[in-house]
Amino acid sequence: MANINDFKAKLSGGGARNNQYKVVMPLPGYAQVGGEIEDLAFLCQAAELPGMAISTIEVPFRGRTIKIAGDRTIADWNIKVINDTNFKLRNAFERWMNGINNMTDNEGLTNPVDYQVDAFVDQLDRNGNTFKSYTLRVVFLSVINAIPLDKATKVIYQKHLLHWRSNTLKVTQLLKNYL
Repeated sequence: MANINDFKAKLSGGGARNNQYKVVMPLPGYAQVGGEIEDLAFLCQAAELPGMAISTIEVPFRGRTIKIAGDRTIADWNIKVINDTNFKLRNAFERWMNGINNMTDNEGLTNPVDYQVDAFVDQLDRNGNTFKSYTLRVVFLSVINAIPLDKATKVIYQKHLLHWRSNTLKVTQLLKNYL
């Protein structure tokens, strides 16, 4: 019968921790004024390791449906960012969206290279070393959620949720002893 020592022996590295991660994402040049990449690394309060799915293709055959694997897709990626009083990151994200589609004249950049970047999510161990890394290729900002304002709320930091779209994903296992 298994005991606690058997369980601990199987839990490599003490287990991956939800609060041990780093997000690095350069912004398109037109959205930056300086320092946003470093600020995002500190003010990103929550992130996700990207989700993936394989669709199903149903093929009718002699009265039955055969299910086979279809295309693999990358789920929308979300991060939550703390807002500071100068709105530095919020303003940068709004400039990013404005470059994609300007609110005043409904025009925007037409070449995806101009508004897409690679984003990096690193899972860290308890010593701050990256042991698994996800690179979301050619992401673009698709949603900036509202920041609720409420006088009845106790003092908390403002946060905004951002949704990103990606076409491809690269997963890298860096430290082999964590397998």
